[in-house]
Amino acid sequence: MKNIRITVEYDGTSFAGWQRQSGRITTVQGEIEAALRMILQEKISLAAAGRTDKGVHAKAQTANFLTASSMELPRIVHSLNSVLPRSIRVSDPEEVSHDFHARHSAKERQYRYFLLEEPSAIYGRFAGCSFGKPDIEVMQQIAASLVGTHDFSAFSKEDRDNPGRICTVTASEWYRYDRYLVYQISANRFLRSMVRYLVDTMICAGKGTLSAEEFQRILDSRVISHSLKPALASGLFLWKVTY
Repeated sequence: MKNIRITVEYDGTSFAGWQRQSGRITTVQGEIEAALRMILQEKISLAAAGRTDKGVHAKAQTANFLTASSMELPRIVHSLNSVLPRSIRVSDPEEVSHDFHARHSAKERQYRYFLLEEPSAIYGRFAGCSFGKPDIEVMQQIAASLVGTHDFSAFSKEDRDNPGRICTVTASEWYRYDRYLVYQISANRFLRSMVRYLVDTMICAGKGTLSAEEFQRILDSRVISHSLKPALASGLFLWKVTY
């Protein structure tokens, strides 16, 4: 058996997230596994660095799978890209050691959130919207305060029985890029919808409906508020995974 690592880029707009689901729900993992099953004539199970939510995109998701096939790796990838929908592209195939696991071997993940200040019929497919000009300096102040190790329970609806709610953030910043405000965050791990909750809360602070002190109190409370909502999935990208 060979352990194959691949890089996956996808437009998540029409998918119910990365993770395979039962029934006829279309997911990125499900599409790739079905294509590999047809190409390699064996059942394939993909592991991924991050389980992105419905509508979230990836510039460089990392995945791996085991196969007994002797098919050359470039041919596997060429065949995959021939049958997969155009919204999924696979690249950089590599045979790796059997102890490599896309999720468990990852040391750091980076997400980026692209934010428009006004709605756009064209650019809105890959961006959220603040519906007005937020104060980026206030948002940057809050973003910088997230660097370090924190309990992010207040920014995720993940299973409350899950003991792993501590994340170590190594970079967190807002910057302008062309027509977008971009939030970039890197950490050893992320909770479900954590980045989208953080983004929406920082937008509220940037528009003056929440202070930096109130943000800190929410973080320290470790309890998600019913008033919080996640930013639109369309703006979020899994940007890079480091091993």
